[in-house]
Amino acid sequence: MAMKIKERARDGVTILEVSGKIMGGPDSELFSSTLKTLVHEERTRVLVDLSRVTWVNSTGLGILISGYTTLKRNNGEMKLLNVSERIESIFMVTKLHSVFDSYKDEEEAVQSFATD
Repeated sequence: MAMKIKERARDGVTILEVSGKIMGGPDSELFSSTLKTLVHEERTRVLVDLSRVTWVNSTGLGILISGYTTLKRNNGEMKLLNVSERIESIFMVTKLHSVFDSYKDEEEAVQSFATD
């Protein structure tokens, strides 16, 4: 299943609900163009909900890292929500769990932006 992104806002935070697999190719283009649009609109507090993501490969990890970097460069921030155990274990192996702030609770995640 190709990656899809649904966008919504909550308390000044843009929530991207990603579904499917994050595998590179067109996924990379979709994710980066979505983030570029958000940066252009100065919506740089982004929470990426991964609850409907079934798989992330190494290219997919690169997509997330590049999104994180794009937002950081523009004084923004990207955090993750609902990372599955399977994807969490990939983050542990690649040491990415130390890069991304990850939350299980949307309320808590959204509030975390206000305290930064």
